[in-house]
Amino acid sequence: RLNFIQFSALGDAGFWAFTEVLYILYTTWQRAPSFGFRSPGLPTCTSIFEHVLNVAFSSAGFFWVYQNANFANKPALCAQSDVGMCIDDRSSPEKMLGIIGPALCYWALRVILFIVFHRHRFPIFLFGASNRGRFKGMQQEAVVNGMWWVMIAACMFLEVYFIYPSVRGMDINSLCGVQSGVNIYGVPAQYGHCSGQGKGFAFNCVSCVSSVGIAQSLVFLVCLVDIYFIFYICSAIVGSIMGQNRFLNDLKNTAVPIDLRPATGREAKLFEEVFGPGWQRVWCAMLKNLLEESYISPKQADSLAAAARTSLDSISGITPKDARREKPINLKKFNTIAGERLAFFFHSLKGIRSPSGPVRGKKFFSDTDALTGKSFDLGSVPTLTMIIPAYNEVVIPSSSFLRDGALREDAMNQNPDGQVGVGDPTLPPVGDGRNSNLSFIISQFPDEWIFLAERLHSQGLLEDTSSHRLYKRFMGEALAPEAEEEVRIWTMLRTQSVGRTVVGALQYGEALSVLPAVKQYYAQRPDKRMPEDHMEVILAHQTYGQNAPEGDPENDMAVRLLLSRYGKSSLVLVFHITPKSGAHIKGLVDQFLESRGGYGVGAFRYASVKCRWNAARQDVEVLAVLPLQFPLRIGQGDFKTQGKACNQLNGLRFATGHFVQALDCNMGVFIGEGFKVPYVLRVFMPLDRKNRIAPRCRYLGFREFIFTGREGTVGKCHASAEWTFGTIYQRFLSGMGTRMHYGHPDFVDGFWVRNRGGMSKSSPVVNLSEDIFAGYNVRMREEASPHVDVLEFEKGRESTFNSASNFFSKISGGSIAVMRSRDNHLLCERIGLAHSLSFYFTSVAFYVSNLFIDMSIYLYVTLFIMFTLSDIDLAKLNELGSTFSTEWVMSMGIFSLFPQFFEMVLEFGAMKATREVFGMLPAATFFFIFQNKNIAAALRNGIKTGIAKYFFTGRPMANQHQTWRDIYVTYWRTHYKPAFTLLTLYLVYQVLVHQTFQGSLPMALVIITVISWLITPIIFSPFPRWPLIEQDIREFSAFINGKAGKEEDELAEVISRGQSGKVRTLWECGLAAEISRWTDSSMWLQLLEFVIRMASTAYLFLVVPAEILDFLWLFIVVWSINTVCVSLYFLSGHNNLLLNAQGIAWLSAIPIGGLVLGSRALSPNVTSRLPELLISFVVFLCVLALFQDAVLILNKCLYLFRTCAGGSSEIALRHHNQFVRKCFVYFQVHQMDMVEAYLILGSNTIISLVLLLIDRLVCNAHTWWLLNRELGRTPFDGQYLAKSPPQIEFDQQRDLTSLGTNSDVGEENGELSPSIVVVPSYRNTKMPAPPPPPPPPGAYDRAGRPLLSAGHVAP
Repeated sequence: RLNFIQFSALGDAGFWAFTEVLYILYTTWQRAPSFGFRSPGLPTCTSIFEHVLNVAFSSAGFFWVYQNANFANKPALCAQSDVGMCIDDRSSPEKMLGIIGPALCYWALRVILFIVFHRHRFPIFLFGASNRGRFKGMQQEAVVNGMWWVMIAACMFLEVYFIYPSVRGMDINSLCGVQSGVNIYGVPAQYGHCSGQGKGFAFNCVSCVSSVGIAQSLVFLVCLVDIYFIFYICSAIVGSIMGQNRFLNDLKNTAVPIDLRPATGREAKLFEEVFGPGWQRVWCAMLKNLLEESYISPKQADSLAAAARTSLDSISGITPKDARREKPINLKKFNTIAGERLAFFFHSLKGIRSPSGPVRGKKFFSDTDALTGKSFDLGSVPTLTMIIPAYNEVVIPSSSFLRDGALREDAMNQNPDGQVGVGDPTLPPVGDGRNSNLSFIISQFPDEWIFLAERLHSQGLLEDTSSHRLYKRFMGEALAPEAEEEVRIWTMLRTQSVGRTVVGALQYGEALSVLPAVKQYYAQRPDKRMPEDHMEVILAHQTYGQNAPEGDPENDMAVRLLLSRYGKSSLVLVFHITPKSGAHIKGLVDQFLESRGGYGVGAFRYASVKCRWNAARQDVEVLAVLPLQFPLRIGQGDFKTQGKACNQLNGLRFATGHFVQALDCNMGVFIGEGFKVPYVLRVFMPLDRKNRIAPRCRYLGFREFIFTGREGTVGKCHASAEWTFGTIYQRFLSGMGTRMHYGHPDFVDGFWVRNRGGMSKSSPVVNLSEDIFAGYNVRMREEASPHVDVLEFEKGRESTFNSASNFFSKISGGSIAVMRSRDNHLLCERIGLAHSLSFYFTSVAFYVSNLFIDMSIYLYVTLFIMFTLSDIDLAKLNELGSTFSTEWVMSMGIFSLFPQFFEMVLEFGAMKATREVFGMLPAATFFFIFQNKNIAAALRNGIKTGIAKYFFTGRPMANQHQTWRDIYVTYWRTHYKPAFTLLTLYLVYQVLVHQTFQGSLPMALVIITVISWLITPIIFSPFPRWPLIEQDIREFSAFINGKAGKEEDELAEVISRGQSGKVRTLWECGLAAEISRWTDSSMWLQLLEFVIRMASTAYLFLVVPAEILDFLWLFIVVWSINTVCVSLYFLSGHNNLLLNAQGIAWLSAIPIGGLVLGSRALSPNVTSRLPELLISFVVFLCVLALFQDAVLILNKCLYLFRTCAGGSSEIALRHHNQFVRKCFVYFQVHQMDMVEAYLILGSNTIISLVLLLIDRLVCNAHTWWLLNRELGRTPFDGQYLAKSPPQIEFDQQRDLTSLGTNSDVGEENGELSPSIVVVPSYRNTKMPAPPPPPPPPGAYDRAGRPLLSAGHVAP
């Protein structure tokens, strides 16, 4: 212990001195131009002095402790004794104090300096408002510090009792016999592999020392990660307690009855107290909204209205028969979405009324605060502007898209612009090759499709209520235009579309229009659109009106349809005029400018235009034009300003609201939530607040419901993680005072964003995750960004596997830019220790922790290889007391389930929480093991390049086919290569153990990880059917052996395709990545990588026995043969036979071994020599890669010399890329890629066939699990809705029931309700279906077959 105290003081002093010197040098280099300027955020003389003082103190402390140090080792005779002559002569109190006194003094001063230097500085940057004070929030400071003391204590307990025992007995003295004189433990030197002279570089000594170092490094990594899981557990416990205090118990539990009987029902009283005497108007508006969006049937709407003693037509006129229907509402009888929407609405009313609700400490007065109260003042409703930035996303699904998807070619990669047979198929598929896109949407929402048919029938748009006939008529183009439009709108509201977001945003205006005070206000102002003075929705469409390829005429038509359909609402369109804008749009702008005078045709090159729909002209009407000097996005190539932030700013220029809200193009809002918005906005400025200089906060966050959780297993996995983050996690962060803005639909103070250049930062590359920097601005100015739970908007997330992976890669890469930003640097310097920890977990901890976990997997396997080489078996580890001797079967990632489980117990109840969380555990395990690797790979790539790359996700539907080509291109570097590397390490360990007859660990977690990285994309691919499997095998084989891009004159196109992700062959895929590595990376980074690779190779030669290294000659001979084959390959015009023959040459290494090494190569048999062959082959590949790096670095130096000497940079770059192309083949890079691709092809085939058998033999179990129940009940070879109605409708016909019965609101089960209607289907009747209309002459289907009628093709 005396040795350890002194060593720890010396190590700490040396560490601080080194890091502070690095920091001073870095700061001087980065910020030297700003020295001497007085500006917030710049380094001052005080901060520089603090760091210099820390260097001086650390250096002085090191020398002081070192001069007074007294180290000792126990004698060898005292290895097992501590008494008698073995008592440490330093243990007397006088000597002990003199020995450790300097170290203790150093630690005491270090703690003081650490607290002083890492205190919270006020302000961090500057105060956001004049009334913000230094001592505001002292209670929160105490809470934050107390919480972190608890979490750090829990972390220390976990490390001391569970993590540190892993390295018990592992030091180089006692385990390896290193005779180092003095060691940190003071234990006597033992005999080991390193004992004796000349054994320091023996392979078993190096491997033993390496095992100790790797074990301690692994423990260190685990200690960096464990705090993250402690934070998870703490957020679950504290967040659920906070939720209980916010009345979130049973928040979405549809089993709780809702009693709306006036004057007697519990919810009716609460409803009236919160919304006033006009609460029944609010209730009717909610029911009409659910009915219009087809979440309930017309009969259900009438029953729900009668349950509150009202009707959808009028407030009065309730008959005695209707009065008998006033019974509690059973929400479990309704559609899931409708039930959960209503449950959340009613249960959240307690939070609005309570003093602990959104406006804390304020009592709710119904007369003045309720929206229909007697003394309600409309001036208490602040104006709100809702901005929807859109680029080229789908506005409303087109009819052609809805009809597509069922043909086999729809599941293939598509050609550009939909031109069959023209161009290269590099675009994603448009369907699953089995079902139409409309039928898949219906399979997710079959009851809502039935409600649509009933509603269209009640509106006179359909002859009957058959949902199946509605589908057939739509597919046969036999619907009236009005009915077809309603079908498109229905699908729009159930997909991630711009239209869904627009309609959702308009619900707030619809809610305000119901209020009597609003009606009275606009009755006096007939020239205004209700309620444009109180809210407006701005659709900021970046590409509207532009010519192709930037614009999309189909999207423009959809925007016009939205504007015309909701033209009476306060909806405006903002778009950008550029030289690429269409003539019609330019004409409208010129006409507007001429009418105002002073401007001619084409007066402005760039401009922002605000317009709205003019029903009389049936066209948009320009309201304002704002000229611009530059386009929205400034910059070139990848270094352009952030698109979303620029588009938000384009809409913000025309915003008039006191508060602003930005909505992503994948959101939706229930009108019931719109009624609560005025209450929530009072958080900014409470009604009774006297000091109105500044609002209480700048950003206000609230909950999100991820509606794509219903879109299959991928959507559910992604939705559960996002929902947990948006509820309990953000609630806990809000309590810790470090919640940021994460791009969710937060409300923001309009004055704040207008004076800070926009809602989000838009610098190129740095601000890829643009929204979180808005949270940084809030925190740096000592402002607040709280979170409330009484409001919930709907949001979508990626529901296909590839798009989900791209999403995680995008935000992971953005976290690297966050860490490199000046905002992050400033916050970390001045926010204080406790808040720094909170800030770390609210920003990048998730991504960094995943990187550490990924690194630990490789270290874990390598550690046991070192154990085996140094003859440390499991028995010896067990004798040392190390927990490495047992299998690690529990992953720390299981703790990440805690917040989700706690929140689901709180809101839904324990039964549903257990069923949902643990029922999804197998799927979530595979999904997140794979995505965590995705995160780690993106983070590692961002660290190497310093560039945050944007990934377009597209948000396709869950049934979209994932072609094997797309899967390989997406994951070959991030998952497949690391999987083969990890698998190779595992095989090396197993063959070594079996050769030495030691016990081995099965390493279950490692095997699961490798398998997950290899097969998860196929497991989450829909519809494993043989036609699709055969198609993927054929297309992927052509991708592997394709010759596109192999000529030298195609290098420019190869590079371009690699950058856009539209490669045609495996050659282009690998070569583009290789050229990018040696062109885009800096020379310093490449030199650093080369030094690391060279050191690693030298280490391999030290740690691998010489007997194994002898086998290197065998592979050198084979490589020489392959070099000749490569030369012939280039001379023969890229003959694939010569390329594939090289794989056979590598297999011939075994028979060649007898010629190179004699009988030793195969003696006594090949199996016994397998360890030598495998390990030597791995070493050979490392040596080959080292030589390749050396050659290409010299080539890079030649390229730089030619450009610096005045030569043509274009010619030099072309020669450089040509040389990289040659090395790509000569050093076997492409050949290894081919081997790995063939292995992936085999793996994909086997897994797909297994899934095919599961679907065939176990009633479509895979389809049921991955997509939904309706598709799972469809025949294996059939198409959904091809011959029969939705399964839920078929069940109703069989059971003689209907979805729209009075039993939904509590009638006895024995009573037959008069509203029960058996919906007929022509499938079960003898009446023939109406004949389809004849096709136009010369009509053909998409497969090129002549049409005989709208539904039949020629044989």
